[in-house]
Amino acid sequence: MAVEVIIPALNEAGNIAQLVQEAAAQPVARVIVVDNGSSDGTGRLAAEAGAHVVVEPRQGYGYACAAGAEAATGEILVFLDGDFSSLPVEMPRLIAPIQRGEAALVLGSRVLGEIMPGAMPAHQRFGNRLTSGLMRRLYGVPVTDLGPYRAVRRDLLLALNMQEMTFGWPTEMMVKCARRGTPILEVPVSFAPRRSGQSKVSGTLRGSILAAYYILGVTLRYAFSNE
Repeated sequence: MAVEVIIPALNEAGNIAQLVQEAAAQPVARVIVVDNGSSDGTGRLAAEAGAHVVVEPRQGYGYACAAGAEAATGEILVFLDGDFSSLPVEMPRLIAPIQRGEAALVLGSRVLGEIMPGAMPAHQRFGNRLTSGLMRRLYGVPVTDLGPYRAVRRDLLLALNMQEMTFGWPTEMMVKCARRGTPILEVPVSFAPRRSGQSKVSGTLRGSILAAYYILGVTLRYAFSNE
């Protein structure tokens, strides 16, 4: 099964080249970087490092992920952020269960793995714990984390008809799989401090509030609607 990596990236010039190179060293067919309106040459650096670059000028995490998925042709898609907080060397852990036919969606759990010092501030840990608890209670899905590092069968992702174009995109994937009865498997992964630049989520109060708003909103809305 062909594997492609999708990296949504906004102003990640300090991280993207090495991240692309390490991702390409894994058992994957192609690395796709979605330049989500960067002003620091992220797209150019990604291309020079060997990535296939897609330009998505509409800023939004979901827009970037959706543009990458549209450009992909592989049977398995791996998503990881462009800040180098997730380690490409751990990618086989996410891919293997799908290749063995054990799952169609595999989530990298930072809770089951290792959260390195300074990688996740207290308010982000609290929000993640709260939303994971709601996922377990509302959907009966035994997840410990809502992290972005994940692998999914492309045919499943297309069938989900994803609509959230913000930080709620990963959560929408999970709740729609839960409502379809698609098993969700977690594997332990590491979570490291970003190597360069500032986080768009935990790095600012506004980013943290917006991310919490969208993630909680998606979690609650799909639990009480027929969307």
